[in-house]
Amino acid sequence: MVNNSLVNDYIAGAVGGCAGLVVGHPFDTTKVQLQTQAAHNRYSGTWDCIRNVHRHGWTKGFFRGMSWPVLSYGAVNSVFFGVYGNSLSLIQRYSTHTGDKPHYWQIYLAGCMGGTAQLVLACPVDLIKVVLQSQIPHGSIANPSPAYKGPLQVAVRVLKDRGLTGLYRGLSIQAARDLPASGTYFTVFVWMNRWCESYLPSVPMSLFHFLSGGVAGVLSWMLILPLDVIKSRYQADREVGRYRSVLHCASLSYQEEGVTVFFRGVLAMSVRAFPVNAVTLGVYGYCIKFLNRSSCVTDM
Repeated sequence: MVNNSLVNDYIAGAVGGCAGLVVGHPFDTTKVQLQTQAAHNRYSGTWDCIRNVHRHGWTKGFFRGMSWPVLSYGAVNSVFFGVYGNSLSLIQRYSTHTGDKPHYWQIYLAGCMGGTAQLVLACPVDLIKVVLQSQIPHGSIANPSPAYKGPLQVAVRVLKDRGLTGLYRGLSIQAARDLPASGTYFTVFVWMNRWCESYLPSVPMSLFHFLSGGVAGVLSWMLILPLDVIKSRYQADREVGRYRSVLHCASLSYQEEGVTVFFRGVLAMSVRAFPVNAVTLGVYGYCIKFLNRSSCVTDM
């Protein structure tokens, strides 16, 4: 019989991930638009980008490409949180560190393991989402090719042109982005929760999870924003004609637009990261407690 505590992390991760996605997708679309804009057709700022995306409506604008993540991010976050929770249990079991609570290095390592495991699903999901989001026209300059109508059309085209490996375009830069971010994400989240428990004992735990999740999300994204910009640009180059490699993408972007290009979308990222991760980790924490209580499993 499967241990319910092993399954609960996967269930809670799926629920929390889907909740966070719905909250943050409009901000994510804005971020991708800013990151992938052409040097000759740039937005004057974040607000200019928001106005342009809004002109295309909700389904073709802010929520463009969301159907695919909604159907798949439950699985992605299920793997992410599930592998994190179970990796942390294994690390604690075989570690010489003693104590009731896991050490921060154990949390960081388990977070990196969760970030690694989810890449198998997350890379194709991100690639399709980025392609769709980057195709929202800006101003009067038409797209170089007709926009895809939806995620299925993108997937079929990529598989036809480049095979299965085409769906993993940008895997190396996404791994470089997600591993340190995932470790930082959980470490900051746990540290803030422990700090709040010690110094603000009268505050409800649900509020701890919400605030800690938001701060953890912002800090972890700040850490890897330049890598996220390169990933977005490289994956959005769907015809594989402009960028020969991830390094070429980074080099050419720097030559054309300077170092500031690597911090493109920082405001949209920050505005997105707090509510998304606050909701994700808040819902995840609530679900874990509910599921463990229902399963008569003592919460770690």
